[in-house]
Amino acid sequence: MRLAWSDDDEAFRAELRAFLDEHTPPEAGRGFDTIGEVSVREGEIIPQWLRDWQAKLFDHGWMIPGYPPEYGGRNCTPSQTLIFLEELAQRRIPRATHFPGYAIVAPSLLEYGDAEQRALVPAAIRGDTIWCIGMSEPNAGSDLAALRTRADRHGDVFVVNGQKVWTSYATVASKCFCYVRTDPDVPKHKGISLLIIDMDTPGIDVRPLRHITGQADFAEVFFTDVEVPVANLVGELNGGWAITQGSLAHERAGLWVDGVARLEKTVQDLVDLATRHGKHADAGVRRRIAAMYEVASSLRSLGYKGFASFAQGSSAPEHSYMKVASSEAGKAAIELGLEILGSYAPVTGPVDDDAGRWVTNFLVNFANTIAGGSSEIQRNIIAQRILGLPR
Repeated sequence: MRLAWSDDDEAFRAELRAFLDEHTPPEAGRGFDTIGEVSVREGEIIPQWLRDWQAKLFDHGWMIPGYPPEYGGRNCTPSQTLIFLEELAQRRIPRATHFPGYAIVAPSLLEYGDAEQRALVPAAIRGDTIWCIGMSEPNAGSDLAALRTRADRHGDVFVVNGQKVWTSYATVASKCFCYVRTDPDVPKHKGISLLIIDMDTPGIDVRPLRHITGQADFAEVFFTDVEVPVANLVGELNGGWAITQGSLAHERAGLWVDGVARLEKTVQDLVDLATRHGKHADAGVRRRIAAMYEVASSLRSLGYKGFASFAQGSSAPEHSYMKVASSEAGKAAIELGLEILGSYAPVTGPVDDDAGRWVTNFLVNFANTIAGGSSEIQRNIIAQRILGLPR
């Protein structure tokens, strides 16, 4: 038995490494743990160097390697896709910070869009078009089926009224992948449709939301009698629920790699931090760091299992569990870092090399337990769809 990558896979890895060694921009070379650590000027949600980097990845076939060249790929195999994701995660190099276009919009349009809509895919993956996703609402966060934003058909247009919230990149996006209610008289998950809405359409009001780290990459979006052409309907009328399931599956299929890599890096940083601050001989600290190492290793193994299922066209229920486990474990690891730092933990001035980093990650990691489906909702999914427990 040979438990190793194939010769073709290793050749693929070597080509990828050579490209990264030559082309990775200096701004990405230092790596990052959260978006909060990427150098961004006030008002610049998506730095120009990241937009240029995303375009370069696309032009060289490295943006989504499993796609054909016209979509920024090179028709690579699932195992090579995993190698690609791991190499970027280990180097902590982002493909892009604005994920909606390449991770959600592109695969959804390729699967459900008509010819005109599929023509939007290359620009979405390359980053030429910035997209936002209209899912969450004030009373429908992780429970997407409870959304209330209405779209009523009047001739050749839908008239949209309602509100979305926590909408990433809405302040800079030119298009919105917006989920709306088109039939209020059927079970709530059966009356949802998906519309492509141009963000410069009259009646749209975007209001930035500044979160606890000081950034404002979220926004709330208000729709007042916004007219959207019927041709902008993606898939079938009232068929939006099926698209949401596919969209989130595509997003999470590779997201676990980055999550686990970040957790592993945080565990190593905890070892270094404890050593520098004289806590490495504390049996309690050592035990807690070891336990986090075990969690990270277990999640990587589980991720491989789920990725294998997804690559073969099967569902990957492991990814719902990993969403909960990795975000909760990441938060716990950062909290341990704050404990090790002690009274210096909240200091953001030039006290030592760790000043500001751990407290920033502490604030951001709370959001990670909510974004992409809160831990509570994920636990419900695991209980009902995986374990078969009653509602």
